[in-house]
Amino acid sequence: MRQILASDVKSELETLQDVSEQIQQADPDQVKEFFLDLVPQFLNFGIKVLLAFLVYFIGMRLIKFLRRLLRRFLERSGAEEGVKQFLDSLLRALLYFCLAMMILGWFGVSTASVVALLGSAGLTLGLAMQGSLSNFAGGVLILLIKPFKVGDYIIEDNRKNEGTVKEIQLFYTVLTTVDNQLVIIPNGILANSSLTNVTHQEKRRVDITVGVSYQADLKAVKKLLRDILEREQRRLPEEELAVFVQELSDSSVLMGCRLWVRTEDYWPVKWHLTEEVKCTLEANGVEIPYNRLEVSIKSDSAH
Repeated sequence: MRQILASDVKSELETLQDVSEQIQQADPDQVKEFFLDLVPQFLNFGIKVLLAFLVYFIGMRLIKFLRRLLRRFLERSGAEEGVKQFLDSLLRALLYFCLAMMILGWFGVSTASVVALLGSAGLTLGLAMQGSLSNFAGGVLILLIKPFKVGDYIIEDNRKNEGTVKEIQLFYTVLTTVDNQLVIIPNGILANSSLTNVTHQEKRRVDITVGVSYQADLKAVKKLLRDILEREQRRLPEEELAVFVQELSDSSVLMGCRLWVRTEDYWPVKWHLTEEVKCTLEANGVEIPYNRLEVSIKSDSAH
């Protein structure tokens, strides 16, 4: 074992000695010429790097300019905000890809070989990014079918995500909730599942249900409720309002009230009417039953 180690050390020393002798025997003029030949290559590479940075910054400004032009064109054509956002994202991705190909070509990388490489790897990329491709296709379907637009309040029925549509991007849609939280939903989910567009229509029906005692005068109660509805200034006068007996439940008579309002007035009117119904019924002595437990104690007369 010691002989093997000794022979290895001896071999390494001989190799180092040979290299040292070659360096000592080297012609200084040849070494100088070798390094002088490297200077133009380094300068050429440095110039290419500087030009690449210059092309990148110019390309960024050009991309921003082209995106502004697209925005102006879409605004003049009356396109929806969701279409503007989607096409803007698509144009940005394509332009940055072209800019990257231009910079790679500047360093001598053949764009044809890059495209061929991407094409040959297309199947692998497709399998790896099938979720992203599904979301992209979902975004296209959303823009074509238009189940909602920016500004609509939607409810995604499967997972019960809901909020106002803020952005429709290439792969996802951004919602803001009523308490200003951000919800990001992939477009593939929205395109392949049911959803409720709450604000799509211009008007909505407000339904109020209240229970009254079986001893109450139903005609008088109906008149009180109708007066409340008629006093509501935000109701749509061309739409019919209704007050009716909805159900005879175990402990109360359920009264139903209906009127129509503009969609943006739905919640303010519903909250106001709910409070107004309770206050008016109580002020007129109409009992609103509620679940309660009565305990009675019987005494034994024999004791």
